[in-house]
Amino acid sequence: MYRSLFPRDFFAEIDRLQRDMRQAADLSPSIRGIPREGFPALNVGSTDRALEIYAFAPGVDPETIEVTLARGRLTLAGERKAITPRGEDKPMRHINERFEGAFRRVMTLPDDADPDAVEAKLSNGLLHITVQRRAAAQPRRINVQ
Repeated sequence: MYRSLFPRDFFAEIDRLQRDMRQAADLSPSIRGIPREGFPALNVGSTDRALEIYAFAPGVDPETIEVTLARGRLTLAGERKAITPRGEDKPMRHINERFEGAFRRVMTLPDDADPDAVEAKLSNGLLHITVQRRAAAQPRRINVQ
């Protein structure tokens, strides 16, 4: 009696539609993934001497990455190119969890960040940005007389 009207798994298709709608509306992240503004994933930490930012950006060409610091805001922008063929030979996608396209992340830095001492290195898809703290903000020992 029951005949499938769907060429694929019904639940997989519903999951794909939900994911597409969530990305189109830029809703909050879910257990299934992160929205567009969540790429690249970041780890941010600090030491007494510097702020350490790690951006996980596999497949991003270093030439397309732009790191800028202006008015206390660090901006990380770039683009990850598509790796699947486009046009008539494009295969039908059933699952697409890899983000492709332009991205932009903005972070507000603390007041003691030194805009003249910023370093960025990309290695194996890991972008490491170090922002030194100003010398006046460094902890120092005060001798007691």
